[in-house]
Amino acid sequence: MKKALVFVIVCIGLGAGLILAFRQMSQERKTEAAGEAPVQSSSQIGTTAEGNPVVTLDAEAQKRLSLRMAAPTAVTVAPEARAYGRVLDPAPLIAQVLDLAAARAALEASSREWRRLKSLAETQNASARAVEAAEAALTRDRISCEGAQLKLVSAWGRSVAEHPDLPSAAKALANAETALVRLDLPAGERIDAPQGARLSTLAAPEDFIEAEYIGPAVDVDAQAQGAGFLFLVKSVEGRLRPGQALIGRIELAGQPVQGVLVPPAAIVRALGSTWVYVQSGPTTFARRKAPLERPITGGWLVTLGLTAGDRLVVSGAQMLLSEELKSRIQVME
Repeated sequence: MKKALVFVIVCIGLGAGLILAFRQMSQERKTEAAGEAPVQSSSQIGTTAEGNPVVTLDAEAQKRLSLRMAAPTAVTVAPEARAYGRVLDPAPLIAQVLDLAAARAALEASSREWRRLKSLAETQNASARAVEAAEAALTRDRISCEGAQLKLVSAWGRSVAEHPDLPSAAKALANAETALVRLDLPAGERIDAPQGARLSTLAAPEDFIEAEYIGPAVDVDAQAQGAGFLFLVKSVEGRLRPGQALIGRIELAGQPVQGVLVPPAAIVRALGSTWVYVQSGPTTFARRKAPLERPITGGWLVTLGLTAGDRLVVSGAQMLLSEELKSRIQVME
């Protein structure tokens, strides 16, 4: 009898313990589920008449996302043609410039000697043979000088060969104070009257280097198969080295291009396109497509879809896109 009573008491205790344990586990699961539940966004999503997304955020949410708005700057820039090229090795040019300088020096010396002997021959102080020898030397040096000039023209073009101070220009190239650059257009493209160029390296495509137009290249690049042009960078500052690949934007004469300057921080990428957020009201921000025309100093040129009167989100645009996507996910759930 006593054993049966003990058995019943033990069973009751075990049952009570299991019930308490089950209740505790249920409470813990509820707590964990509550902790894992996503924080509801304070943003609301709508659409414009054109079908573009509109995000509505109250002042507190705007402050939390560190949004900052500003109007884009209206800009007018020259038309450009995109090209690719490289920094040229100046050694061949320097060698030919030195050859030409030596030929000119020899011609000047032989010219002086011929004039001197001819003057002496008029007073019977120099023989006719000496004058003839001096004249032959003068002719030889003249031919040598003309040959050096022609080699320079055939290799680099008249614009380089007829530079007003070619020796000084070659010295600056040798000292890496300046750099000679060649840009080539894609095959089949033609341009008239290049005005200059903006260069950038592959490592820093938005860091522009100004270059002065020299003249057309005399040959065709084996790979590009397009028209080539030579440019001079007067302030190198260690940024360019021979053989370095470059992206070039050749400035052209013609009707200026008008648009707005959009800073990089205002641009977001979604669905294979580039967009900006435009503030359409105190609490509303519309995502608007902004095709990037080309990079310019300070950002990107945009000629379609934006005006200087718009107010762009220039800080926090990526956070605004995340807020939009997060709200869409919550709606789908």
